[in-house]
Amino acid sequence: MRRRDFIKVIAGSATAWPLVARAQQPALPVVGFLSGGQSESWTPSTPLGAAFRGGLAEAGFVDGKNFTFEYRWADGQFDRLPSLAIDLVNRPPTVIVTNTLPAALAAKAATSTIPVVFVVGEDPIKVGLVTSLNRPSANVTGVTNFMNVLGAKRMELASELVPQADGLALLVNQNNPNAEVDAADLRAAADALGKRMVVLKANSDAEIDAAFIAASEDKLGALFVNIDPFLFNHRELLALMAARYRLPTIYPLRDFVSAGGLMSYGANFANAWRQSGIYAGKILKGAKPGDLPVLQPTKIELVINLNTAKALGLNIPPKLLAIADEVIE
Repeated sequence: MRRRDFIKVIAGSATAWPLVARAQQPALPVVGFLSGGQSESWTPSTPLGAAFRGGLAEAGFVDGKNFTFEYRWADGQFDRLPSLAIDLVNRPPTVIVTNTLPAALAAKAATSTIPVVFVVGEDPIKVGLVTSLNRPSANVTGVTNFMNVLGAKRMELASELVPQADGLALLVNQNNPNAEVDAADLRAAADALGKRMVVLKANSDAEIDAAFIAASEDKLGALFVNIDPFLFNHRELLALMAARYRLPTIYPLRDFVSAGGLMSYGANFANAWRQSGIYAGKILKGAKPGDLPVLQPTKIELVINLNTAKALGLNIPPKLLAIADEVIE
């Protein structure tokens, strides 16, 4: 081979080597995200989205750098979750993180091998996600904030806030499978206190309006809002309607009170999502779900918005102010 031809061969090989090297680099691990809700709550700029990504960052993982996301959203159509879960499993991701109980159950049904990290408000043993909190079974673990089992305590707080209220209402998204169970639990709590309880349903702006009109016409003394992605995304509208109809309203999350709601009692939701991100990161590093105990909240917070109370003409009892973890003025 002549010297000139030899140089051309070497130069061509040198140009090709980086391309070959890039082609042979392993694909980034995938974190699958399955949600019964909508994507708007999970952008990096939102509190929950930032908390989730913050947990992953604490574990050493940054989106696009050493892992990538694959999302599936049901947009409130919970019956779509089983097929979305199967579609996500076929991707396949290294770990699946789920938002809402229906999403967690769909992911568990879709795979027995891919690790699943859930965030739910229910008792995960009672609903069949795990057999033990300390030693979760099979491929499933996660975080429970017990958001859906605090109805009796919220009922007690409401009785302190508006003791004269004999009629109470629970606002639910009728499409969410948690509605029936949570309504039964809260009705039992109301019965124990001798209160009448009405279930109101809303899955659209118009239905929210109709629910508040019904509560006003029925002269109900307080309203409870159930935990649900649709209702969470409409927290500003709920606060506005509660103010318009001068209806004391109790919420499951602090986020509702920050949006102008009256009072909330529940765990820190953002912290639950930070913990789920940490767990997803540990699994990306090789941890097994069965070795990661289901995490529970260490603190339940009572948050009261005094500005909203004044607008409603309510005097918050000193007892409630004394035990409140945060008072917004």
